[in-house]
Amino acid sequence: MPKIPSPPQDASSLRFRNLLISLSSNPTAYENPGLLDEALAVIPLERIYGEAEDESQLLQAKAASIGPNAKPEWGYQDCVIRALLRWFKRTFFSFVNNPPCPICGAPTVALGMTPPTADEKAGSATRVELYRCSANECRAFERFPRYGDVWILLQTRRGRCGEWANCFSMLCRAVGGRVRWVWNAEDHVWTEVYSEQQKRWIHVDACEEAWDNPRLYTEGWGKKMSYCIAFSQDGATDVTRRYVRDAAKHGADRNRCPEEVLVWIMDEIKKIRRENLSKDDRRRVIIEDHREEKELRGYVVRALAAEIGRINLSGQPSAPGDEQKVPARVSGTPAWREARGEAGHHPPPENDQPPREGQ
Repeated sequence: MPKIPSPPQDASSLRFRNLLISLSSNPTAYENPGLLDEALAVIPLERIYGEAEDESQLLQAKAASIGPNAKPEWGYQDCVIRALLRWFKRTFFSFVNNPPCPICGAPTVALGMTPPTADEKAGSATRVELYRCSANECRAFERFPRYGDVWILLQTRRGRCGEWANCFSMLCRAVGGRVRWVWNAEDHVWTEVYSEQQKRWIHVDACEEAWDNPRLYTEGWGKKMSYCIAFSQDGATDVTRRYVRDAAKHGADRNRCPEEVLVWIMDEIKKIRRENLSKDDRRRVIIEDHREEKELRGYVVRALAAEIGRINLSGQPSAPGDEQKVPARVSGTPAWREARGEAGHHPPPENDQPPREGQ
């Protein structure tokens, strides 16, 4: 049944509302013309567009071989983002576990957090991790500011998922993609891009070079998730149902606020972000909202159908191998993935606290 939006009243709901309102401002940076120009300057556009054109032609040929009414699975703009994803992961950005010693290059040991300097604060680094060189003859210190400023990230080109998703989302916007920055309450963030070809939002995780694989985190990494909220210049949407297909198995407690309050908060953010939209743009995003809600409800229906006798919606028994195989996590060291409980097979030790990923 549809939930009736209800404003937050209790302290917990108000805190969650304030957090989400704050997070909703992140994607607004992607509309900065100066930053978009800076982003375009670092992208090898000829290479990206060339790869996209080649893939687009292959997909069109494949569709034509099926029949005159068949459409390519992905459009040209989707192929642009896919080419950008490959370049970003394989060439442009680096994943940081423990940063190497700046003096001798030896591995470092985490010491904890330290306050940001004035320059680090100017780059939107609210947290700074401190490390010390493991070499006895060196013992130098290294700071790892968790920058939130995309312009800084275009220079440093390193980080964990927070930096990866922030920078990659900006680059997607620079090449004309419509983007969302997706926040997960269990310390992960990623990107969604809108596919005009498929008329839906597509999951993209630059850290993993993952495209349209939303079951990656729960079924691949073994992660339990409570809230997945997608933020864009057009508002905010609770997209948890896209990423948690089996709430009983992979869902974490959603206890930050009542569900009716979350609906109210999503509506509030949409109202703020859409205030200045034209009538045509407002109509377009409302149509997209309804289409997406139908998609998200469909995941719930299919999950229920699978639970009741493991039958699919056509009424035929589902074969055990019908589901797409989902890979385990690839970014980060094996020990780091184990400590975070994202190696795909068991939860982390209760007292183990690996470095955080998101901003």
